[in-house]
Amino acid sequence: VDSIKRTVLVIKRAISPPPPGIWLKRGRPPHPFPIHHHQSAMAAILARKSLSALRSRQLALAGQALQSQNHNGMVFVTRSFATKQSFSTDKDDEEREKLVKEISKDWSSVFERSINTLFLTEMVRGLMLTLKYFFEKKVTINYPFEKGPLSPRFRGEHALRRYPTGEERCIACKLCEAICPAQAITIEAEEREDGSRRTTRYDIDMTKCIYCGFCQEACPVDAIVEGPNFEFATETHEELLYDKEKLLENGDRWETEIAENLRSESLYR
Repeated sequence: VDSIKRTVLVIKRAISPPPPGIWLKRGRPPHPFPIHHHQSAMAAILARKSLSALRSRQLALAGQALQSQNHNGMVFVTRSFATKQSFSTDKDDEEREKLVKEISKDWSSVFERSINTLFLTEMVRGLMLTLKYFFEKKVTINYPFEKGPLSPRFRGEHALRRYPTGEERCIACKLCEAICPAQAITIEAEEREDGSRRTTRYDIDMTKCIYCGFCQEACPVDAIVEGPNFEFATETHEELLYDKEKLLENGDRWETEIAENLRSESLYR
């Protein structure tokens, strides 16, 4: 019986699913198929066969003991041995029945898995979930013909703004160049006739930009901003190297939206 217990314990450990995270420790993914349910059924069958073999062996030993009753006058001893053997057999039968009941519990999971496979319960459950959301209001839009709303704080394509008089806002302080963490901005300046500074070069490498918005926050005159446009994909790398003329063109195109967004966020700046 002890050997049967050990055999059943080894089989159950072999077929039981592993604890969570064990595959991460071992460095390999779990088996894609739930084979432990089929293995549990095989383990139950093997255990039953082992118990039957053990019972047959004990009956054979009892028969041999009864046949040797009259040998060398050992009748009393043999009968006592047979009585003891039968008592131990009854005790072992109880233990075997407990083992069989314990192993038969695995059949419930096998039966449940068989029902799910036969009647496709998981598929029906998924179809019911699909039908549940099929008649609800759609949350998708037909992009690019339909576009969703954007936040006033959206950081898109860069632009250089002008004053209503047409004069450039940039004063060449180079704060945006200094604060840029990606070092994507390059500025060159010269002195004007009236003594003020003006930019002769304002380049932004859009392939380096991380759209953090630091340049817009650092600018004291709201000259450099990140506008609402996010559709500026190009076919070549050179087209993403913006110069001053390109940035001023973006500012003239999106000035209305940019000014409205800045006014809506004026309380939080």
